[in-house]
Amino acid sequence: MSKGIGGGTTRRQVLTGAAVGAAAVATASLLPADSAQARAGRPGGAQYVTGVDVLPDTSHASKALVNHIRGYFQAKTDKNLDWQTSYFSREQFTYIDAILGWHWYTWQALHDALAGWYPTWPENSKSYPTRILGDTTSAILIFTDTPGMFGPGQVRNFGAVNFNRQGKIERWVDYWDARQFGVTDWQKEQEPPNQWPTNFRETTVGEAASPVMRRVVSRLSEALRTSDIAAAVELFSSDAVYEDVPAHIQITSQASIETYLTKAASLLPYVGAGTGVRHVLGSQAGGGYEWTAANGPIPRGITGIELDPWGKIERFTSVWNGAYADAALLTAFAQQAIEH
Repeated sequence: MSKGIGGGTTRRQVLTGAAVGAAAVATASLLPADSAQARAGRPGGAQYVTGVDVLPDTSHASKALVNHIRGYFQAKTDKNLDWQTSYFSREQFTYIDAILGWHWYTWQALHDALAGWYPTWPENSKSYPTRILGDTTSAILIFTDTPGMFGPGQVRNFGAVNFNRQGKIERWVDYWDARQFGVTDWQKEQEPPNQWPTNFRETTVGEAASPVMRRVVSRLSEALRTSDIAAAVELFSSDAVYEDVPAHIQITSQASIETYLTKAASLLPYVGAGTGVRHVLGSQAGGGYEWTAANGPIPRGITGIELDPWGKIERFTSVWNGAYADAALLTAFAQQAIEH
């Protein structure tokens, strides 16, 4: 068996062979669900996830979502298979890693993958949210997986998540920057081109985001598609924050954002002809959209959007796979951020 990250088996080998011994792993990894939920599930607890001194920014999420999804990250941290998979719908389910191309289309398939995955994680592994956007209809969950779970460093995920009326997750798609993972390791771990999902199954859940978020995304994506930067910037608040995670760019104020977008429009993967909206998520306060880009080297990504009480964008955060960008392109992003 070939060696992967950290000298162990590759993630793909672990997950595709996970059904072997799944029942034994499940028994060994379980904590009593009632006691685990009692420890971590109380909204007034000092820590959102036990042992993690990071409280997520929940300013653009509903209280119901914040309380509901809390147990998910505790269960994952505890390697509690039954508790974690209780969050997933058994009737309709999709999980896709948009960076590696891995995909599971049934509850049982991901259950068995997780059962084989848990034993490969370091003893003190943690998974915890840093920002939560949306409500119990749909959301973008921004979370960190600690070193050793998915490579030598932290992996910072943006999860596009849809819930059904019972609060079960029907679709989850993760986006992250593979340069944090390591470009060589990403190349080893991603699916071969002929095994990538042919679509990301957004039609299975439909467009359930709030009308406010859908309207903002529609206007923003159209302005960016046509490179109408003035129209795009009109949607931002005066002191908005613009972030491009793989480019390591953060810009504050509507005026500075307009300057940057005008200069960098031809470089940015979510601007210009060929860009489109895959799926919209979230509430009237927070969410965002998954996007596609047909004409450049970066085929897909996700953008988190936080809205102020007047429906203006006060924070825009875009994430895509930086491994698709070479050093020259990443340098060009930074150069365009220099103000004169």
